[in-house]
Amino acid sequence: MPARPGGQGVTAQVLDTPLTRLTGVRHPVVQTGMGWVAGPRLVSAVANAGGLGILASATMTLDRLAAAIAEVRERTDAPFGVNLRADAADAGDRVDLLVRNRVKVASFALAPRRELISTLKEAGVVVIPSVGARRHAEKVAAWGADAVMVQGGEGGGHTGAVATTLLLPQVVDAVDIPVIAAGGFFDGRGLAAALAYGAAGVGMGTRFLLTADSPVPDAVKQAYLGTTETVVTRQVDGMPHRVLRTEFVDGLERSGGASRLLRAVRSAARFRRISGMSWPALIRDGLAMRRDRELSWSQVLMAANTPMLLKAAMVDGRPDLGVMASGQVVALIDDLPTCEELIGRIVAQAAGVLRGLGDVPA
Repeated sequence: MPARPGGQGVTAQVLDTPLTRLTGVRHPVVQTGMGWVAGPRLVSAVANAGGLGILASATMTLDRLAAAIAEVRERTDAPFGVNLRADAADAGDRVDLLVRNRVKVASFALAPRRELISTLKEAGVVVIPSVGARRHAEKVAAWGADAVMVQGGEGGGHTGAVATTLLLPQVVDAVDIPVIAAGGFFDGRGLAAALAYGAAGVGMGTRFLLTADSPVPDAVKQAYLGTTETVVTRQVDGMPHRVLRTEFVDGLERSGGASRLLRAVRSAARFRRISGMSWPALIRDGLAMRRDRELSWSQVLMAANTPMLLKAAMVDGRPDLGVMASGQVVALIDDLPTCEELIGRIVAQAAGVLRGLGDVPA
């Protein structure tokens, strides 16, 4: 079969793309870094199934991150990655940790500083920032990023307003590095469509959250499977956040400014206790967020809500007291396969679609 655009080809049920060659994984499927969800158990299951698993480190202390990396190493010898907060006060220490442990991929939810990219690349770590706009992709590509993940508005968590089908081709045309498509993907048809757009693979969060290998409590998974409606709210942390629509979220939408700020202060105190961070460290992180994300002080304070409201649902199993980040694809998901089953059927379906397209007359 002739090669696909971008140096991609299909052989049996193996999809060879610039992403698989760059990272050393078997399949062009990425599990995104979801706080409290993407821990060693899920990441290693994805890696063993041939995809790229990404550890979410924003809710981990540096010591916990070191332990999580070690645990993934015990569970798999396949490549994996770690998602970092570029604006964290200890971002440099975390980069050093990845370098020492020879982690294959460093992903970033925000554009990393140029010097962080240089340090990682010099050590042979693949750098993949996430972007939500063409100009952001152009910036990190110029700074030396190896690939970018672009998420459209269908995606869960912090998201933008532009649909993946509009944002993806803009970014593919703007940069000459591999592009990973995220936001709205859950099956092999989506992977085939992304490859047709010129992407090198897909990133999925909600679909991997809803697997047998996900550490999310079963009751919470069932809440996801029983829900079809998501909403984009600014009442979690002041920025657009796509979550499941629940009575708790509706209550957040109705709450006043004073109650939101009081909840944020309480969340900050709880997060400090859980993370082991000192108040000065939290303040330094807040100052960095204000500078790098151009946030107001009220948004900086509200940012403390995100990890704690997610933890209430994803760890404590109390969706009535927290939020559940979700992409719009939740309405199309009705099962909880293992990661091996999920990736296997996605790749098989995508390969079948692409082979079928190869039979279309010229």
